[in-house]
Amino acid sequence: MQGHPGRFSWRFRAALAALAAAALVAVASGDEFGLAPDQPDAEFHFTRLVYDSPGGYGSNYFSVDYPEAEYHFLRGVTRLTRVEGGDSARMFRLTDPHIFDYPWLYAVEVGYWYLSSVEAEQLREYLLRGGFLMVDDFHGSREWDRFVQSMTRVFPDRPIIDIPDDDEVLHVLYDLDTESQIYGIRPLYMGMTYEYDGVNPEWRGIYDDAGRLMVAINHNMDLGDAWEHADSPEYPEPLTALAYRYAVNYVIYAMTH
Repeated sequence: MQGHPGRFSWRFRAALAALAAAALVAVASGDEFGLAPDQPDAEFHFTRLVYDSPGGYGSNYFSVDYPEAEYHFLRGVTRLTRVEGGDSARMFRLTDPHIFDYPWLYAVEVGYWYLSSVEAEQLREYLLRGGFLMVDDFHGSREWDRFVQSMTRVFPDRPIIDIPDDDEVLHVLYDLDTESQIYGIRPLYMGMTYEYDGVNPEWRGIYDDAGRLMVAINHNMDLGDAWEHADSPEYPEPLTALAYRYAVNYVIYAMTH
């Protein structure tokens, strides 16, 4: 998907930006995000979690990398697997009952999220009923602490552990490891591979009683940037390809477990 730096004309980027603005208005008004009906019309949809942030941190962290990350990743799923991907992205708050119609949920910038007790209870039910949550694009110890504050309300009795290298989620389609670091475009411009004090990649997770991975935690990583910049000549193609492989594994795992 790299190798097409001219695919997005300025008109297309403007259209995407307009769609993003309209979507955020819809989210703010309490409506479901996206242009598709409430019910799924494909095997897989890119579903993004809408959340609030504590005072002073802004309100739209949940929409980072939208809509280009969705655009590229949905086409990657269709190209690299036999899964029928939907044409539109969708966003849900945890209080929306339609969330249970979708097996895979993506949350970005979770170093700035805040889940209420009601939302935490709903996310716990979603995950224990078979849902899968991928969290991405948060870095360093301070953002980790903010993430854990809300995650502890979801599962106060379940530990966050390192994903073992032999876990099925790392081998369900592509053979992957827990040593790779997929970094964003901002540290790349600074000649670095990490942000803040998040030097080392951390592939972590939360499991249910049967050993199923419910929450895939990509700390000190930015897969969303790798998808978003799939057509950007300045972003390394090997990182984009690797980001696709990890996320495709997540999708296949979520849909088969």
